[in-house]
Amino acid sequence: MSAYVLVAEDDEKQAELIRRYLVHDGHAVTVVHDGPTALEEATQRPPDLLVLDWMLPGLDGLEICRRIRATGDMPILMLTARSTEDDLLLGLDIGADDYMTKPFRPRELVARIRTLLRRSRHPEHTEEVVLKAGPLTVAPDRHEVSVHGRPVNCTPGEFRLLSTLAAAPDRVFTRAQLLGCITDHGRAVTERTVDMHILNLRKKIETSPHRPELLLTVHGVGYKLSRGHLDV
Repeated sequence: MSAYVLVAEDDEKQAELIRRYLVHDGHAVTVVHDGPTALEEATQRPPDLLVLDWMLPGLDGLEICRRIRATGDMPILMLTARSTEDDLLLGLDIGADDYMTKPFRPRELVARIRTLLRRSRHPEHTEEVVLKAGPLTVAPDRHEVSVHGRPVNCTPGEFRLLSTLAAAPDRVFTRAQLLGCITDHGRAVTERTVDMHILNLRKKIETSPHRPELLLTVHGVGYKLSRGHLDV
C-alpha cells in the first residue's frame, strides 16, 4: 500500500530513521523539521498521512493538528515524549488518529501507519449506509455527522465511537469495547478516554447534554445509542 507520507520531526537523526523505514515499505516521504514548514507543506501538498512530532519549533504539533482538523481529516499519527494520561487524552481530543510515545520501535510505527492508511481508504462502488437517530445523521462512508441538518465537527475518535454505537442500536458496549474501536493500541490509554469522547459528543449532538436522549449511560456496564431514536 504505497502512500505519500509527510514526516514532521525536529530530531534529524530520528526523522531520517523514520524516512528510511517508510521508503523501505514503499512510501514516498517528505521530511520537515519545524512547525511552520510542516503546516505549509501539509496545506500546499496534502499527504496521505502525517507523522507529527508534538514538540516542533516555531509551531507545536498540537496547534498544527488543530488547524488541519479544522479543514480536513487526513490521518495523523502523533509522536510525543510526553507519556502522562492527560497529555495523551489531549492529543486524541484535538484529532490525532493515533500516537506513539518516544522511544518507539520503527517497525511498529510502520505497522500503525499501514493500519491508518487502510482505515482512510474506503472501497469503491459500495452502497452508502446512512444512520439516522432523530435529529442525528451519521454517514460513515462520507465521515459526516449532522444534527437538525447542521454539520457536527467530530474528531476521528469521536466519529468512530459514534459510528460503532449507531451501527448496533440498543446494544450496550463496555468502555473496553469502545476503547478498542477508538484505537488499535488501547494499552497506552485508559477507559477514561471513552468517557471524555462521550461527554464531548453529548455537547455536540444532544439538546440537553446533562439529560441525554441519544447517548445513554448503562450504569455499571457502559454506553448505548437508544433504538427508540434510531431510524436506519
